[in-house]
Amino acid sequence: MRNLLSLRITLLLGTLWFAGIRTNAQILSPKYEFRGVWVATVANIDWPSRPGLPVEEMKREVISILDLHKSQGMNAVIFQIRPCADAFYYSELEPWSRYLTGVPGQAPSPFFDPLQFWIEESHKRGMELHAWLNPYRLANNASEPLAGNHIAFKNPDWVINYGNKLYFDPGVPATRVHVKNVVTDIVRRYDVDAIHFDDYFYPYPVNTPFPDDASFARYNRAFRPDQKEDWRRENVDILIKMLSDSIRHIKPWVKFGISPFGVWRNSYVDPQGSETRAGVSNYDHLYADIRKWLQEGWIDYVIPQIYWEIGHPAADFATLVRWWDKNSFGKGLYIGQAPYKIDPASASEAWRKPGELPRQIDMLRQYSNISGSAYFSSKHFRRDLLGFQDSLSNRLYRLPALTPPIPGMNVPLPVTPDRVRVSGRRVKWKPVQGTSPVPGAERYLVYINQAGTPFNPGDASQIVQLTEMQAVRFNRRKGQKKIYEVRVSAIDRYNNESPPSIPVAIKL
Repeated sequence: MRNLLSLRITLLLGTLWFAGIRTNAQILSPKYEFRGVWVATVANIDWPSRPGLPVEEMKREVISILDLHKSQGMNAVIFQIRPCADAFYYSELEPWSRYLTGVPGQAPSPFFDPLQFWIEESHKRGMELHAWLNPYRLANNASEPLAGNHIAFKNPDWVINYGNKLYFDPGVPATRVHVKNVVTDIVRRYDVDAIHFDDYFYPYPVNTPFPDDASFARYNRAFRPDQKEDWRRENVDILIKMLSDSIRHIKPWVKFGISPFGVWRNSYVDPQGSETRAGVSNYDHLYADIRKWLQEGWIDYVIPQIYWEIGHPAADFATLVRWWDKNSFGKGLYIGQAPYKIDPASASEAWRKPGELPRQIDMLRQYSNISGSAYFSSKHFRRDLLGFQDSLSNRLYRLPALTPPIPGMNVPLPVTPDRVRVSGRRVKWKPVQGTSPVPGAERYLVYINQAGTPFNPGDASQIVQLTEMQAVRFNRRKGQKKIYEVRVSAIDRYNNESPPSIPVAIKL
């Protein structure tokens, strides 16, 4: 469970709460909105900056990344912990990643557990940590050496070389069991907020067919040869259902999310598909029937990677947003967006201009079933994105937001914190013990409004911050003091909120 931090805290965005100015941005800024960023470790895309960094330098990079994204209004990090059947955490099932130390199977020295460090530092900042895994990929290059203790050496019949990359064969039942064991090990031992898969299930097609004739002959479950594609889809279905059941059995508050390729199917192939002409689709080429998983309730959220611009001729952002909004089936829906494409030298006019991503976010907020965004990837927020960072900080994400509650979870609401007291510029409270469905896991949401003005818990401008602590200390304020009301609510691990406490008055 999360450790409580020291009682030292300052009021975030302090000048905002006292300005007394209501803007359109405040009205349009939702209280609940997923604001995530992918941190990719494969090939050291985002972290660590190179393999084999000294441990203290790796830690400094983590803190720098999290501080940057927190300052830009993000509330979730999607951290890649298993890029190639390897581990960015201590595991007895798979070897340490080559992208961490430079040597497959070699632990950091002096020892530290990257996943544990990322979790602790994310939670300190009120950010969720979604543990991102690739289910089947073994090596980005078939000639790369694997760690000597890799499970692939014990089970060579699990491994397929396709496009000069190595994969677990999804048609072998034992590979599904192995992936399940990896995931359940993580869920049991780490305080992750979610398990996250991206778009790589069966690999993107190359010039030759995927060589799974042997596994089909052995494990076809009475599918005919002309039904091999249906068999492949069912292989992935079985894995997703198995993981869904396992995660919910161990820690039902841990979300299970998928970030698929942006097109499920094209409508010219299937009338239930989108009005697009994408060359690849989840259903037909990656054998990932994401729409079925949403309908069946096997996953908690989906983040389709809609990495095209508004008006793209084959895969229009607006067209795809409408399709996903109609096909989320009550599950969490956030949209994957592409700051990596912003480039003054881009061949596409849309990505040479500063307004594409802000326009997309404004569009997303018009849809009732869409509750946020995720961005690929972290490193691009350190370069010139034609003002996108300023748009986030000054308008779109100027006010804080909570990650949305898990849909459909029938659990009791947390209980309102007790004994809220004021002492000078400090407000403190006590939790009500033994009432949370996840004991000891609550966080607290602090509100403030000027006395005599309406309190509105749905107004993000009245939120001070989300904290694991049981006290806040407000900054001194210049000028004439005024009376404010402070309320505190409890937030459980499902992101459900208790009723707020009775207000206490504070002079600031």
